[in-house]
Amino acid sequence: MTVLDAPDIVATQVAARVAAADWAAVATGLDADGCALLPPLLSPGECAEIATLYERPELFRSTIDMARYRFGSGQYRYFDRPFPEPVARLRAELYPRLLPIARDWWSRLGREPEWPDSIEEWLEICHAAGQRRPTPILLRYRAGDWNALHRDLYGDKVFPLQVVINLSAPGEDHTGGEFVLVEQRPRAQSRATTNLIPQGRGLVFTTRDRPIRSARGWSAAPMRHGVSTIRSGERFALGLVFHDAT
Repeated sequence: MTVLDAPDIVATQVAARVAAADWAAVATGLDADGCALLPPLLSPGECAEIATLYERPELFRSTIDMARYRFGSGQYRYFDRPFPEPVARLRAELYPRLLPIARDWWSRLGREPEWPDSIEEWLEICHAAGQRRPTPILLRYRAGDWNALHRDLYGDKVFPLQVVINLSAPGEDHTGGEFVLVEQRPRAQSRATTNLIPQGRGLVFTTRDRPIRSARGWSAAPMRHGVSTIRSGERFALGLVFHDAT
């Protein structure tokens, strides 16, 4: 039995794992660093099964060669609808947990949060704005590959938090490949944070910017993310963005 063969079991397990996270601690970590580790969301077996989906092109709407576009080196594929159950369930379960954090951030910045209570309603807003293409990503890095600093902005409609799950085991399947987050601070040098994400665990991080205290109150610190060079082996990752693309 695989994660594709038992969608009801997968849905129950994923929901329980997301609910088990200490979401107050996640919010604190995001406030401090713009990112926070989540508990295991996928088992090693589930990670391996999702990684094998990379070889099934019928599941994806497009494939991006990062070197061609000067995004770094490596390759990733955007899932097409309908998503495999683990991908759909993770996105659906994580959105309502991240929503209060997103709304709090926007309130601090004096912005009006526009995200409704359900991801289905939010995606309808994205689609009405012309952002209809799905954005969950399966990434594959091999030795020497890396991902340049960037933001996953696909239109005017943006959810300010996203999640990446490492499907490979650091030190076993690959070396290197640390997740890198760089924050540009007002009138100060940039700050970098790195995380070597354990297999099956998620890292939630800011999509575009985050609120930081300044002399004049709250201001938005722009942030970009990337992946350091894979020194050996192969690394797969699942990226969950909560807005669709134009």
